[in-house]
Amino acid sequence: MAVAGSVNWVVGPIVVFTVLSLLALFMRWAFGTGGTQPRHRRPAPADDGLLLRVATTSSRESALALRAVLSDAGIRSTVRFPGPHRAEVLVFPEDADRARSLAATFPG
Repeated sequence: MAVAGSVNWVVGPIVVFTVLSLLALFMRWAFGTGGTQPRHRRPAPADDGLLLRVATTSSRESALALRAVLSDAGIRSTVRFPGPHRAEVLVFPEDADRARSLAATFPG
């Protein structure tokens, strides 16, 4: 009778440990982030809402300088950075024609 009690005392923790380990592995598989797979950046939204793109530059500084020129002309604008070494200047539709003409003469 003493042998049966000691076997339960040894087997019980092993069963509990095995069940918890399997549960942990399942949870990691079900709710994991994919481990070593690289995360992909979400593409830039195709819809700019009310804004229209008037210029695309290869540097942040050029885009900010163009934005300052547009601001001096009374045109509200913003800059979006959709990728490395790329900046887009966006304006409202009512200012788009004037902004494009200023951007065409912009040396940067």
